[in-house]
Amino acid sequence: MDPVASSPASRGGPQLERGIGVGQATALNMIDMIGVGPFITIPLIITAMHGPQAMLGWIVGAVLVVCDGLVWSELGAAMPEAGGPVRYLRAMYGPKVGRWLSFLFVWQLTFSAPLSMASGCIGLAQYAAYLWPSLSTVLTSHKLALAMPGVGATTIELTITRATFVAMGAALLAVALLYRRITLIGRMAQFLWVGVIGTALWIILSALTHFDAKQAFTFPPGAFTPTLDFFTGLGAALLIAVYDYWGYYNICYLGAEVRDPARTIPRAILYSIAGVSAIYLTMNVAILGAMPWQDVAKSKFIAADFMEHVWGPRAGVIVAVLMIWTAFASVFSLLLGYSRVPYAAAVDGEYFAPFAKVHPKHHFPHVSLLVLGGLATLFCLFKLSDVVTALVVIRVLVQFLGQTVGIMVLRTQQPEFPRPFRMWLYPLPALLAFVGFVYLLVMRPKSSEALVLALIVGAIGTLIYFARQPRKSAA
Repeated sequence: MDPVASSPASRGGPQLERGIGVGQATALNMIDMIGVGPFITIPLIITAMHGPQAMLGWIVGAVLVVCDGLVWSELGAAMPEAGGPVRYLRAMYGPKVGRWLSFLFVWQLTFSAPLSMASGCIGLAQYAAYLWPSLSTVLTSHKLALAMPGVGATTIELTITRATFVAMGAALLAVALLYRRITLIGRMAQFLWVGVIGTALWIILSALTHFDAKQAFTFPPGAFTPTLDFFTGLGAALLIAVYDYWGYYNICYLGAEVRDPARTIPRAILYSIAGVSAIYLTMNVAILGAMPWQDVAKSKFIAADFMEHVWGPRAGVIVAVLMIWTAFASVFSLLLGYSRVPYAAAVDGEYFAPFAKVHPKHHFPHVSLLVLGGLATLFCLFKLSDVVTALVVIRVLVQFLGQTVGIMVLRTQQPEFPRPFRMWLYPLPALLAFVGFVYLLVMRPKSSEALVLALIVGAIGTLIYFARQPRKSAA
């Protein structure tokens, strides 16, 4: 059976258009991956490991996402349809378990995708506050307690500053710009990519011209001593690194809009991982060689503070503006890819029906776009660290672990399944990805709090799934 020919989009009505090539797909992935993430989380990852040895988090994170990227490459090439894992989970686990996991994936993504977009918007607003410090003024702050009987409780901080409204405006602007046909969006992505890569390269070159190898590679006493603090610090750093690398799979959500997907999807995933990991590792080492790690750890606007440290205030202002560009490019790419997931599930009757609607003129899933964009706007009210932790833990627990196991189940039970791209060194990458994801879930300070939130999301989704089954059977 031809997966492309059997796509739900081909069964009548407005269809998605296959207009994305390798270059555009790689650009979409890279602006999704880079975004503003490393420029707001470099201080967090250094704080987690208490020194420049934090670069180990980037290295281990790169290995983990390469392994997981090979999982996505095989699945994306075999099932190049809108929604990606919506199809993968059903194919891997069969009609009963697979449909439940597929629903849970879309359910958690309805929260984790807007959380991911919100983190970019919050980062954008942080750099706006570098330009206009009054935006940092806190207007109100509250703590929300969530509990699950028999599991535990967690607390989420809701903080509203003037910058919060900048973040919310960025989310709404992304929705407005994406309300158009995919061929125009592909060209827009490449334009945004130029700004993203140009900014990263300028920072790297500036750091290299002021690089002090002794400073970059002078570690505190006991930096690599294998204590519990070292391993929990590495787990916290790995979670942040994975957050910064995530996005390499973005093109899989757009599978039904990709030209020659068997060739384009694996190449876009692997090219983007190679490019972004090289940028991250180089930038991290270069900054640590040009600025004391203690100063880096305390910075709220590391890119702007670093450039101000090297070139003066005017350079800091320019980079802050470029960071706003970069953050918005990431939000743009995230919303584009994620909006196709609830659409794909709804087309198959596995999610709420309104998400299946396609714009009659421009041929894109406009209801899904509006809902996810609206939730991202709402999630801009929360604290950045809570947003990052919540989205990583929810997605890993509900989706990524099941997917890394599922690809081995699919290989075993359906060896004849079409695989235009086959994972290298199978099954080693899938096994390493599984172990890595479990490690970042449990080996962190206060790891149980985020796990509680993920379990709450999964439990509610499961209840909704089984509550819908009698109505679907009656229909």
